Amino acid sequence: MLHNRRQFLRQGAAVAAMVSAATLPGCVVQGPRRGGATPAALMGSGVPTLAPVKASPDRITGVYVCTRPFRAAGPRIELEKIGPKAVVHNYGHGGSGWSLSWGSGALALELAMQTGARELGVIGCGALGLTTAILAQRAGLPVTIYAKQLPPDVLSMRASGLWTPDSRICDAAHAPALADRWEAMARTSWRNYQSMLGLPGNPIQWIEGYSLSDYPRGHEPPDPVNDEPDYGKFHQRVADLTPHSVDLPPGSLPFKQHYTRRYTTLMFNIGTYAHMLVTDFLTAGGKIQVREFHHPSELVALPEATLVNATGYGARALFGDESIIPVRGQTARLIPQPEVTYGLNTPHLSMVPRSDGLMVQVLDDHGQFNNADTTPVRAVSEEAVRSLASLFA
Repeated sequence: MLHNRRQFLRQGAAVAAMVSAATLPGCVVQGPRRGGATPAALMGSGVPTLAPVKASPDRITGVYVCTRPFRAAGPRIELEKIGPKAVVHNYGHGGSGWSLSWGSGALALELAMQTGARELGVIGCGALGLTTAILAQRAGLPVTIYAKQLPPDVLSMRASGLWTPDSRICDAAHAPALADRWEAMARTSWRNYQSMLGLPGNPIQWIEGYSLSDYPRGHEPPDPVNDEPDYGKFHQRVADLTPHSVDLPPGSLPFKQHYTRRYTTLMFNIGTYAHMLVTDFLTAGGKIQVREFHHPSELVALPEATLVNATGYGARALFGDESIIPVRGQTARLIPQPEVTYGLNTPHLSMVPRSDGLMVQVLDDHGQFNNADTTPVRAVSEEAVRSLASLFA
């Protein structure tokens, strides 16, 4: 009943906003519509009036690079004995670390509890480390996080911030073996994220976005240069979690592309969200030690008998795991525009409307697979921002 009431209120507010934008002076008005879409048709399709994006290179406030930790077989979540220590590995999630963190952390904690642990040490303070640590606290364990870097300096803070639970999660050959475990992680994470909606600062929120193309869905030309493997695709297994995407009338939005599809998904305001996680962990009595490890043998000196290794791409160097392949990704942050509440996606770039700035990412920047270079290339991001500006008619 409460859920239905809230949904009714949200829908009512959305309609009111559309009517207000159409009638009040000074509001943003779309340019001429192509394809003859009438106002009545647009109201029926639920298409809003969109605030324009101020996309110009001089509005870039930062350029960031991360190395997604891809493993062909998928995330490593398993127990290993290192001398007297029980080490539970929890890394290798590709581009799905934030999305799967709670479900993956639950699996890692289950293995840790099987060791009889009375306290837990967590190596790493990114998405996987923080969520695993908080889950352990909820299970009654004292927890200490050991990390070389803390937010906002950890690499996972450089993600774009969307619910992407199967992004580079494994290769296609390993997908059948991972599918059930992946679905369990995705659904567990999703349930946790639903409890965070509406919290101060909007650490998690729903957004709508628009996929733009010059071609009808399913008829896009193949990428002439693709140096990445075929990844496992699982999104249909959790298709019930998010509203289905909808084709919009041609010309109904102020974009040059002829084909537009509206999607609805979750967005992580990563800065706010990470701050909330750190605060929750410390408030519950957690401890953090800034410490760097160079070899697994150094873990023996830690006081906890059971450890969780959540070092992400760092596990390649620390544990010699060469199955981790870095997939370089670069984002640019534009000055925040609170009035821009929608995302954009084309075959070449994406834009995420986070509260700390519009995140723009190049999607077809080749040569990034097995590329560990974290040096930002500003010219690439400037070109992406100019491409974003060119989307608008």
